[in-house]
Amino acid sequence: MEDEDGYFGERVAATYDGTSGVFAPGAVQATAAVLAGLAGSGRALELAIGTGRIALPLACFRNAARHLEPGGCFVIECRVPELRRLPPGQDVLPWHVSEERWVSYSYDLATQAMRGHYVEFTGGRGEYSTMPFRYVWPAELDLMAQLAGMRLRDRWEGWDRQPFTGESSQHVSVWEKPAPLG
Repeated sequence: MEDEDGYFGERVAATYDGTSGVFAPGAVQATAAVLAGLAGSGRALELAIGTGRIALPLACFRNAARHLEPGGCFVIECRVPELRRLPPGQDVLPWHVSEERWVSYSYDLATQAMRGHYVEFTGGRGEYSTMPFRYVWPAELDLMAQLAGMRLRDRWEGWDRQPFTGESSQHVSVWEKPAPLG
């Protein structure tokens, strides 16, 4: 059954995390270790993480900030749009090509909308599906966090805490709810 809104129907959810490496040896342990370290003796909640491999798949900065105690952290793992890879005049990037699957992404630079295009091959036949997304830059997330009363504490390329650079294709960002002044 497909979702009415076009996002993450059962067929998409069944394979969404399968090609990303998020379940590779050590990946879940690294994610859990970062969250446990941030929680200390308190609690950690990771939001906006696709199909929910570690925690809850929902996100709202203001809602997160309302539920955090001072010193509490809000953590998001997110891809960075790879717009630099777009050839001049083009709006589609290939992502994955194999005998079983083709994946590409189309971009609308004016609206920050993108669409995933998927072709799954079974028994010599291809089945096409598509999914809409909206991409967001790390600086936009920082502004949303600031408007919700949080501040950036850390940003890494991945759960192993590699430095985030201009070449990073993803980020793990940690915002903290500061203690009240006074």
